[in-house]
Order: sequence, then C-alpha cells, then structure tokens
Amino acid sequence: MNAPAHLPTAHESGLAQAALKLFGSLGLSAGDRTVELKAEGSSETITITLPQEALRRFLEVLAQMANGNAVTIVPIHAELTTQQAADFLNVSRPFLISLLEEKKLPFRLVGSHRRIRFADLQAFREVDDKQREAVLAELSADAQLNGHGY
Repeated sequence: MNAPAHLPTAHESGLAQAALKLFGSLGLSAGDRTVELKAEGSSETITITLPQEALRRFLEVLAQMANGNAVTIVPIHAELTTQQAADFLNVSRPFLISLLEEKKLPFRLVGSHRRIRFADLQAFREVDDKQREAVLAELSADAQLNGHGY
C-alpha cells in the first residue's frame, strides 16, 4: 500500500466507463489476449500479450473507477501497518489491536511496531465473511420459521 488512494474524478470515471464498455464488447474475459496499443498522437503501435489474470484484474480496476471508487494494489506478501490493516478490514485501529492481542490475527514486531501480512488479513476477512453469512442465514431461517416475514 505504497501510494495513497486516489478517488477518480468524474472525468476519469467517465473514461473508465467508456473503456470498460469497449473492452467488454471484445469478449476479453477469457484466455490470454494479444492487444495492440497506440498512444494518441503517436505513430508507434505496440503489441503485447496479456495473461488472462492480468486482464481480468485490469477490467476490475476499470469497473471500480467507473463506479467512482479508489483502487489500491497490494502485493500478497506485503506487510501492513495496524492502521492500513484496520482500513482494509473496515474496523477501528483499537479493534484491530484487540484482534492481534487475542491472537486472532498473526503479526510480527518491527521494533515496537506491529506488521500484519496482507495474506493473513485477506484470509481472516474471508473466514469472517463466511461466519457472518452463516449467522445471517440462520437468523433469516429463524425469522421465516417464526413467521416474521424476512
């Protein structure tokens, strides 16, 4: 999480939306693709083959920007500060610290500072999301059983 998040301007969102429509019409979601790029005002065209996963991620970035969302790329092996980790999980920093102290999330100390691996945060969030969905399903089933109409 090197560069600060940048919220796209309305102009940038519009460009992303237009690009997403163009790429979508080309059916670029499956397989490696060879594309040609030509910068405006340049006579030079480059041809490049992109791996399917890179192209899929690129389309995700365009979709997020088209919706006005900031996008940050984090290498899976990156280590985050407690504030960055709290922001990723959308929790307060004190709550994150309590998760670390309760050993619900692994971390390491760099001097007196805690560092949390992004891969560990991602795994924690996936488990937490699944648990939340299970509780929600149980509450919904209970409400249906008791005639509460949810």
